[in-house]
Amino acid sequence: MKSSYPTQESISAQLERQLQVKQLQVSALLEVTQAINNNLSSDKLFRIYEFILRAQISVKRLAVFLQDEGIHCICQYGLPEGFDPDGVIDEIVKYNRLTFFEDEPHRELDDFDIIIPVYHKDKPLAFALLGDVQISAYETLDDKIKFIRTITNIIVVAVENKRLFRKQLEQEKLKREMELAADVQSMLIPRSLPNNDQLEMSAVYLPHRNIGGDYYDCINLPNGKVLFCIADISGKGIAAAILMANFQAILRTLAKVKNKLTDFVLALNDTVTEITHGEKFITLFVGEYNPETRELYYINAGHNPPILLDQNGFHLLETGCTILGMFEEMPSIEYGKVDIEHGCILINYTDGLTDLENEEGNTFSIEKVMEFIKDNQEYSMAVFNNLFLKKIIDFKGNREFIDDVSILSCRFK
Repeated sequence: MKSSYPTQESISAQLERQLQVKQLQVSALLEVTQAINNNLSSDKLFRIYEFILRAQISVKRLAVFLQDEGIHCICQYGLPEGFDPDGVIDEIVKYNRLTFFEDEPHRELDDFDIIIPVYHKDKPLAFALLGDVQISAYETLDDKIKFIRTITNIIVVAVENKRLFRKQLEQEKLKREMELAADVQSMLIPRSLPNNDQLEMSAVYLPHRNIGGDYYDCINLPNGKVLFCIADISGKGIAAAILMANFQAILRTLAKVKNKLTDFVLALNDTVTEITHGEKFITLFVGEYNPETRELYYINAGHNPPILLDQNGFHLLETGCTILGMFEEMPSIEYGKVDIEHGCILINYTDGLTDLENEEGNTFSIEKVMEFIKDNQEYSMAVFNNLFLKKIIDFKGNREFIDDVSILSCRFK
């Protein structure tokens, strides 16, 4: 009678085969870790992963979905023609643990037997769908799935780390660019403003997140007149700062060659339109003051009207034209003229001031601006602006600035 017990020879053969399986798994892990250490791209890492599962582990069907600004299929093989990866996304995101589908039939997932989700805390990183996993006589399904799960986690975490590292580099690069842009922008803002027997000026500039699109300037013209302006470039960030830098250069050049204020603004509009192709706009208030005649000529190009306070009360300087850069040819343009009294005050500002909200949702309205001007008109413009800045910060409380805030204050002596 033959013995039913396995022979020593068969036991040795089984152990040898099991050892070969383990060696194959160790080799696969070494291949993956070496690829990660060599900083191969995410696509190449998944090609290696695909080869290991197909050729070495005998997984006949595979689809891997990666979370990266949305879920998308990063690799697949062995699936029937016409398989639509997008058609299973709504189903796979329901799973947060390894699941066998044998007791959970899903029409969308009929081609697969197992799902392996990879999570970091509550955030899904990837989903691996497996179908027709082949098992030899020398291994168990549980052991094979554990290994597939391990290698899937290693690959997905490595790819996620690459993504986070790239994001960190991009953020650092953007931070350096923003710091450089802020430095350049600060050079364009006048370091000093007139404070003499004719004119006293002071300014406050609070760029949104250290860089913005507001601009103000004051230029002494060859004919003894003084040209001053305040502007607001649409948008925020680096794009607005670059346009602001170009605008400053253009404005300063044209100010020296255009004698008429209307010609000056029309030339500004032509250049802005040519540069921005109608995709960016600039609101502008520009004034030309003659200290000899005490006449102020101005054009308001869609900007918040500056507030003039004289003996007769408040006046809003609104006359002008449309926003710069909106039309290749200005539909119409006109200038305003004001006879300036001794001691009157002109407050120029951008809409970041009057759009500012406090914690109750109330805005810093133009009425509040006028009230502040009336109550603090006796101070020097520097002190006036410091008090104004404190008033603004107290008003907003814990609310963030949502836009650049610029104030150009002027007293005519």
